[in-house]
Amino acid sequence: MDFLDVVRRRKTTNGAFLPDRVSEEHQRLLIEVAGRAPSQLNSQPWRFVVIENRETIESVAAISGESMTEAMSNGTFFERYKPYFRFSDDEMERRRDGMLFDKLPKALRPFTSQVFTKRGQKLMNTMRVPQTLGEENRKLVAGSPLLLGVMLDRSEHRPGELSSFYSVFSMGAAMENIWLTTVELGMGIQFVSFPMEVPGRWTQIENLLRVPDDLELMAVYRLGYVPPEQRRPAIDWTSRQRKLPSQFVFRETCDTPQTGWDDASQLSPE
Repeated sequence: MDFLDVVRRRKTTNGAFLPDRVSEEHQRLLIEVAGRAPSQLNSQPWRFVVIENRETIESVAAISGESMTEAMSNGTFFERYKPYFRFSDDEMERRRDGMLFDKLPKALRPFTSQVFTKRGQKLMNTMRVPQTLGEENRKLVAGSPLLLGVMLDRSEHRPGELSSFYSVFSMGAAMENIWLTTVELGMGIQFVSFPMEVPGRWTQIENLLRVPDDLELMAVYRLGYVPPEQRRPAIDWTSRQRKLPSQFVFRETCDTPQTGWDDASQLSPE
């Protein structure tokens, strides 16, 4: 395995997965690589719940779809995330972050110029755009062969204390190991985020998964195999989706931006 190639091909899967069950071998491998992540004083604060039961997946999907509909209908989604929308190729080229609006779901594209206005929100609601998007989201999650709930031990994850930072940092390392491994296995992965956007919805998922009081559910991911033709080639620094090193790296102190690393052809090892 060429590790740099794996890192460069890492992606979030926004589309549907193949219906095939994720093999027991691959499930065990994903958990193994997660468990090999670093953690403060070897605390290993992460816990995982692996979900294949169709009824449970359908229930999570319904909660996710309803959450998306609600967040889109009341405008909280657009208000919360408007700093991340880009409306032109020039803006995307300059910023190299966020999302170009025409890459959003087709149902939203006609509202590009007025999505942040009250008139635009009212028009979208009249045309039931939030319901359309919510149903698409429900189907996407429901079509996932595997869900993965990620939890933290509350004895380590204590908000306001340094141990909380350490535990979240460790969880991030564990999930990055999983994310990179999905690339090599021909799989995809995506965070099921909308239930966190609407008050009360995350609690529904916690209850559904019977999360005990000594654990906190931090995230739910959907996973599955990706059709070969949809697997992403390696992305270099010329992609508008990624900032150039000069945009986020400093040399010696934060007064001096790093120069000379933006040329992608110079970044590959011999």
